Formats: sequence, C-alpha cells, structure tokens
Amino acid sequence: MFLGTHAPKLDDKGRVILPAKFRQDLESGIVLTRGQERCIYVFSAVEFQKVHERIRQAPLTSAGARDFLRLFLSGASSESPDSQHRITIPTSLREYAGLERDLTVIGVGDRAEIWATDAWNDYYAAKEADFSSTTEEVIPGIF
Repeated sequence: MFLGTHAPKLDDKGRVILPAKFRQDLESGIVLTRGQERCIYVFSAVEFQKVHERIRQAPLTSAGARDFLRLFLSGASSESPDSQHRITIPTSLREYAGLERDLTVIGVGDRAEIWATDAWNDYYAAKEADFSSTTEEVIPGIF
C-alpha cells in the first residue's frame, strides 16, 4: 500500500528515485499515466491491469467513457527502475504535470502520485480546510 508524503528531486535526465517504501509494491513493474488535477499516477503493473479491466467495462456508446479511456491510456507508459532505483518520467508526462526539479510524491493507497511541489502545496492549501471541516459522509460507510 502506498502511504505518506515524500520529496524526491527530478534529475536533469527526467529521472526520479521513488521512495524506498514503495519498491516492494512496484516489483511487478510500473505504469505511469496522466492523473487528474495535473499529477502523474504511478501504478504497479498488477494494479494498472485491474484498473484497466474496470474501465474497459464502460460502454463504447458513452462519449465520456471513450474520452476518459483515450486520455488515460494514451498517456500511459510502462517503466522499469534502473540499478539505482530511478525511473524515467517521459517528457510528455513531465510537461503535463509541470514537473521541474522539486517533486512531491504522495501515497494514495492503491497508487502513488507525482506532483510538482508548488502544485501540490497549492492543492493541499486549498483542500485542507475542507478536509478538516467535513461534516457529512464523503466515502460511504467510512467517513
């Protein structure tokens, strides 16, 4: 399970070392793709296959489902860590997420997300007050 907040750096070749805590979950391979809110989703290959199976169940007659599937999968890239545990983030994904040197990597349970640090800080500042003052059930049966 991916948990926590980490602050790795992007090197000049577009590579990042993902947190050591995440390595076991990513042994089966890594898939990067466009995330919502302009971050990059990081899935294990196994989890990505599960997500793909769920979204491919959407009817082809749904324009929204077709749009989502196209954008989600056309940005996907299968990556393998090198001997120093670095993965290369493709240029198109770095541009999509506005990634520069300072990154924030967060664990979101079944995936990790890579954010430009400034974008994460802005998102966090905008959403934290809402999170703290939640008075209704957001996730059925949980909170």
